[in-house]
Amino acid sequence: MRLSRGVPLLAATLVATALTWPTPAAGTADGHCARQDRVNVPGAAFQRSACLTDLTTAALAGTPYTDMADQAGLTARATRTPSGVPGVQIDGYFPDSSRFNATHGWQHDAQFVIRLPDRWNGGLVVTGAPGTRRQYATDTAISDRVLAQGYAYAATDKGNNGADFYRDGTRPGDAVAEWNTRTTQLTRAAKRAVARRYGHAPKRTYMTGISNGGYLTRWQLENHPELYDGGVDWEGALWTADGPNLLTSLPAAVARTTGSARDEDLYAVGFARGSEFLWPYHEKAYWGVTQKIYRAEFDPAYDPACPGPTAGTTTEQVLAPCAGDAVYDYAARPAAVHRAVARVALTGRIGRPLITLHGDLDALLPEAADSDVYARMIDASGRGRLHRYYTVEGGTHVDGLYDTYPDRLRPILPCYRSAFDALVSWVERGTPPPADHAVSRPASGDVVDSCTLAGRAEAAR
Repeated sequence: MRLSRGVPLLAATLVATALTWPTPAAGTADGHCARQDRVNVPGAAFQRSACLTDLTTAALAGTPYTDMADQAGLTARATRTPSGVPGVQIDGYFPDSSRFNATHGWQHDAQFVIRLPDRWNGGLVVTGAPGTRRQYATDTAISDRVLAQGYAYAATDKGNNGADFYRDGTRPGDAVAEWNTRTTQLTRAAKRAVARRYGHAPKRTYMTGISNGGYLTRWQLENHPELYDGGVDWEGALWTADGPNLLTSLPAAVARTTGSARDEDLYAVGFARGSEFLWPYHEKAYWGVTQKIYRAEFDPAYDPACPGPTAGTTTEQVLAPCAGDAVYDYAARPAAVHRAVARVALTGRIGRPLITLHGDLDALLPEAADSDVYARMIDASGRGRLHRYYTVEGGTHVDGLYDTYPDRLRPILPCYRSAFDALVSWVERGTPPPADHAVSRPASGDVVDSCTLAGRAEAAR
């Protein structure tokens, strides 16, 4: 970890890619990819730019300019995305001593991607990778659409990634703390790169993200509101020093996996009634690995042998729980553990408008132990006027599960797109979004690509 320093959402994210770079096209002086030769990313140790005829996944899939495997499971298969956005893409990395990210064969963390469309609307959208994924993870979910709307786009791998991320740094909490620092670093650098490409700094900058990217959005708007005009938080992880946090809800889930807890024990820590049909999948793919790697990050002394120096060398080993996590009691752990979490904890003191979305069937980050709590924290801090909170009925942690349960779930992505548009209207035109409410799952119609945030009262007008 050197600055001069999640949760794997699917097993596919554990496989790194190394791709060969094609020869990029040249730009023109006053049109397509203009000023490409003037654009550089301040502070980058290495960068490579390319003039591309289309910056969206429709064209980039199968090329080194994105990684479709790292996006697996985040969106429903039938999701429609825009295409035909020419511009400049910059890939590179900032100085860092860790080597978890093997993308492009660089074996170097703190990787980033910046996309600069030819037709720019004056704005910039920044995000960080969800879970333990890397910089291309949200290309389909976020990048494609904001590029089509004219925004420049920047994403970071957060400075460490993969199931062994907890090995980064020297003190408990160092790896997660780096996520926040890397996001701030990229935002500042991207603003300057944008100014060099277009001749002036962005007029508006929005922070957004999914899961750990949602956590980053919350933290940035609390700690660096001067860098942003607003944000959209899609099921962000909640960290508080005294709980709730992942380490207070997941032990019960691990205990159920090992047969030492009942359904009622999961309800007691926030898991929603009605989400039980999702639990078998989460037992295999999420609960064990998530608990052990985050516990290793903040509380390595609890069970030094598990996960030990690696979470595993096979997918089965990585996803397997540690037996001791079934009885892990965060509240009883030493004060040093709580201090480690406090280093990255949220306060609710947001300084810019924020819209939060959370699925009511999230079986990894239950809304009752996460966004419900965060909304109360914002209200308690006196910042409620800056916040809107929408519960998405039938939504769960990853939209890809909709393809397995189309009769029970709905993707959150279309509601996220509506929320982003609502944020822009709120910030730029002073139009307040609807009041907090549950976004109902319609009995029929297109739930994959359509969602209105209007509450029942607004929709009836």
